[in-house]
Amino acid sequence: MATHCNPDRIAAAAAVDEARLWSRLVEFGEIGAIGGGGVCRLALSDEELAARRYIAGWAHSRGHRVFVDAVANLFVRREGTDPAAAPVITGSHIDTQPQGGRFDGAYGVIAGLEALAALDEAAVQTRRPIEVVAWTNEEGVRFTPGAMGSMVFSGALALSDIAGRRGSDGVPLSGALASALAATPQATFRQTVRPIAAYVEAHIEQGPELEAKGIPIGVVEGIQGVRWFDVDVVGSGAHAGTTPLARRRDAFQDALRIVNALNEWTSDPGDVLRFTVGHVEVTPNSRNTVPARARLGIDLRHPDAGVLREKGDRIAAIAAGAARHCEVCVREVFTKAPATFDRQVIDTIETAARLLRIPSLRMPSGAFHDALFLNDLCPTGMIFIPCERGISHDPAENITAAQAAAGARVLAATLVALAD
Repeated sequence: MATHCNPDRIAAAAAVDEARLWSRLVEFGEIGAIGGGGVCRLALSDEELAARRYIAGWAHSRGHRVFVDAVANLFVRREGTDPAAAPVITGSHIDTQPQGGRFDGAYGVIAGLEALAALDEAAVQTRRPIEVVAWTNEEGVRFTPGAMGSMVFSGALALSDIAGRRGSDGVPLSGALASALAATPQATFRQTVRPIAAYVEAHIEQGPELEAKGIPIGVVEGIQGVRWFDVDVVGSGAHAGTTPLARRRDAFQDALRIVNALNEWTSDPGDVLRFTVGHVEVTPNSRNTVPARARLGIDLRHPDAGVLREKGDRIAAIAAGAARHCEVCVREVFTKAPATFDRQVIDTIETAARLLRIPSLRMPSGAFHDALFLNDLCPTGMIFIPCERGISHDPAENITAAQAAAGARVLAATLVALAD
């Protein structure tokens, strides 16, 4: 980026108020708070609607306009000197896991709001508008799929294809979206914005690398690819006390053999490949009955598309070969290729950190983020800050006020550069 914008970048970063940012993060964490310092704020729940009202109320108090779209993505807009210019967008999500932490997603939204406040107080004008977004339903707990808001926004998913779905509690998605739109009456409804100049998402790392290396900022180069598989193992139910082992078609025992074989196949001395069996169902799930069926939910991730293809393509054959007594059916249920972020956005983030004399590290993201889908729409990047022991999706998730402020300063400087 041109050096003439450096004074504005430094001024915006300097106006980030660590105490104010931390206070807002603490206040926001009280919405849906649960024991142990965690948060349960499921998508489009009463708690999440309260969080939306908090954001809209803050925007109104600062004189910024608020918008909402059909999938209830919530936008706070700071105008640029050229209102017709494509905006730069930052943000993340505000929904959580049932036993979630205070900072996953929420940090990116609150840091974005702090960046807008800093630009206001530093009297920095940008040519492009800057918007802070709270994406709808990133976690995918109450409603599926996850990253619903960013998928619909980017065109990866049609809202009409999921409008008839119900949540895990039986509530229709259409009704929940209507409640979300009604929760922020000060928000103006608008259609999806096109084009977008750039998207930058600030987020906790959700892993241990930055903390272990003592580095305050991660400059994210991309998100590793993923393949999800369901493995169905079909045997025969029988009485646990009377059926000899030699005559059993025990679905769970064959499922264990499959897991062991796949663990061997996906073993990686470099610890880059990620293989997880995160979901197991056993039928009839009775202590004194030989399992008739078992289902394994597999998550396979790697930043290299070739490795992901090679390892994933062999899963069905390895699973079938490992089973001794049962039939095996493997279905691939989701695939997303590795995402490489825009080189200029990456360089802009790194330059901002260097300008502010904050050490940074280029790194990939192992977790999904809304940025994965924005990357298909516009130049995209991410800023990571450390989190304690790498813990996330848990009430123990934690960051410090200084870490939060460092990320917000780099974010503010980056937004100024991209919107200049």
